[in-house]
Amino acid sequence: MSQAIDIDVISASVTKGKIAEKDSDSLPWVEKYRPSSLDDVAGHENIISTIRTFIASNRIPHLLFYGPPGTGKTSTILAVAREIYGKNFKNMVLELNASDERGIDVVRDQIKTFASTRQMFSKGFKLVILDEADMMTNTAQNALRRIMEKFTTHTRFCILANYVHKLTPAIQSRCTRFRFSPIPSNSIRKRITHVIEQENVNISDDAFSALLSLSKGDMRRALNVLQACHVAREDGEKQTVAISEIDIYECVGNPRPSDIRQLMDTMMTEEWGTALRTVKKIKQSNGLALADLLQGIFEESEQIQFAPTVRAEMISGLADIEYRLSSGGSETLQTSALIGVVKTSIELQDSAAK
Repeated sequence: MSQAIDIDVISASVTKGKIAEKDSDSLPWVEKYRPSSLDDVAGHENIISTIRTFIASNRIPHLLFYGPPGTGKTSTILAVAREIYGKNFKNMVLELNASDERGIDVVRDQIKTFASTRQMFSKGFKLVILDEADMMTNTAQNALRRIMEKFTTHTRFCILANYVHKLTPAIQSRCTRFRFSPIPSNSIRKRITHVIEQENVNISDDAFSALLSLSKGDMRRALNVLQACHVAREDGEKQTVAISEIDIYECVGNPRPSDIRQLMDTMMTEEWGTALRTVKKIKQSNGLALADLLQGIFEESEQIQFAPTVRAEMISGLADIEYRLSSGGSETLQTSALIGVVKTSIELQDSAAK
């Protein structure tokens, strides 16, 4: 009888393990490889060391993490919470996305209820994590300020925001602020290399370099693009074709550097009609909009030796085109305007050289 029970227990545990493994395989890589401890957080060594000092002295203040998306704000505070609470994480942490739940009712009901109660068998403070708090209304932020003051003895708040200027000065002054800058390329390379090894991703060196360049310090974007390209290249259970540089650019929707160089050469050297036809051809063949080309043209223009005044005029012209496109301007007219900006810059450069 006991032997049968033991077999059933073993069988159940094996089945449970297989289900957990299957669920892990179906996870997006952003979640599957989210850091579980502060040691795994990529970049931001100075911030991590400061937070470790807070944890060691048991004097964690209210925290404000702000910076561009994908730079590790959420991953860092979740790693901090797991390090502090361990198995008691779910009981001691309230995590809310303020972009979905940003009204004053959420502050009065969920946050106030959680912050005002204590855990009977748990020591220390509770933690409230407010993601995308810059999307909260001013009324909700004012109510949150009062709750932060009132329950500070046994509750700490971590405010996460992309744009710190959208938070009221009252909330900012009550928090210790940390700015999360874009993650350095070396840190992204190290983490992406680990994922490539774990998932057996076949990727070329050029594609890897393009992935790092296009991520622009955003770890989330790098992982999502890598996973999308990997899935597209899979044949059954094995990736048979290496991910190429073209795959990366097509997934992101950015023009390839070779196309941008061809555009710049054409606009700088060819007559107006030829340049216009070339721009239209590249846009149609690659499914690009003019707005997609502007950033690449700006970056390519930095490689050209323009006089400072000429460069300023060119950047101003590109900015005007981008503004008109965002305001609903005609793409055909703005394409002609782009050629005009480049040709005018060449003429100004020639005049300055004389």
